[in-house]
This record gives sequence, structure tokens and C-alpha cells, in this order.
Amino acid sequence: MAVQRTVSIPEGVTVSITGSLLQVKGPKGELKRDMWHPAIKITVEDDKAIFATESSKKQVVAMVGTLTSHCNNMCIGVTKGYLYNLKVVYSHFPIQLKMQGEKLEIMNFLGEKFPRTARVLPGTSVKIGTDEVSVTGIDKELVGSTASNIEKATRIRDRDPRVFQDGIYIVARGEQ
Repeated sequence: MAVQRTVSIPEGVTVSITGSLLQVKGPKGELKRDMWHPAIKITVEDDKAIFATESSKKQVVAMVGTLTSHCNNMCIGVTKGYLYNLKVVYSHFPIQLKMQGEKLEIMNFLGEKFPRTARVLPGTSVKIGTDEVSVTGIDKELVGSTASNIEKATRIRDRDPRVFQDGIYIVARGEQ
């Protein structure tokens, strides 16, 4: 039983494979990813990328789907990009946000004297509004990880989360 999945390549996007390195170029930028698996063969034809295997093992078939999704996400990223919106929630102490190089400083969280920091991964950009934060970029994993870092930085410990609902929370995610 041979399994084969295809990804259609949108207009203005070029996909090339050298060895196991998949390279996707588009109007917003370029992404590279190592797509190596011993039982999966990747080929790029005119306007589609083909992921195929001769194996019928569940794990290999599942990996074909995973690599197909990665390629599709890369194509969407270089054409449209990804956007995560986060909401700043506080009740008594107004949270102040400031970018410091590759870190987002979260000051006055629950009245704390020392700022909390969240790592902003390279390849993403963070825009700070009054009560909202938006994270944008072309790599879906980097954008999601940066948004997660910001959300985790305001995790509440040693207090009742039903009472202290302050924090920064992801409210929307998707394409730009």
C-alpha cells in the first residue's frame, strides 16, 4: 500500500528540495526546514510538492501527513503570514509593557516590583497596543512560541486563579 499526499504550491511561491532541506520562497520571505525521514520520498513538480511512501506502517503514514502540513504551513507563511492577538487583562494594577531588545518586559503585574520578561524569538515582530499585543511573522512555529512565551510569563502562582484573573491571554490566531 503506497501512500501519497500532495501540496499545491500557490502563485508566486517557489519550492525546492536539496537533499532533505525543503526551501520555500515567497513574497514575504524565505523559509527552510529539514524534512528528512528514511521511508518518505519528497519530490517537487510544476505546481505541487509530492510526499510519498511505500510503507504501510501507521507511524510512517502519519509522518507523511505531518510533513505535508509543514510544507503547507510554510507556503501560507511566505504568502500571507501568521498573526496572534493577545489581550492584556488586569483589575487593580495596570500592566505596562515595553520591548527591551529581544525581550518583552511586563511591569507592575499584580503590583510586583520587579518586571517579568518574555522571550521574543527571532523572525517575529511584536506590536504593543493599549490593552492588546499582536505577534506577527512568517514561521507558524516561531509566532506561536513567542505568543506562548508572553502568555506563560504572566502565569499566576500561589494565588487563587478564580480571583486573580490578571494576565496576557491569546484570544485569536490565524493568517494575516
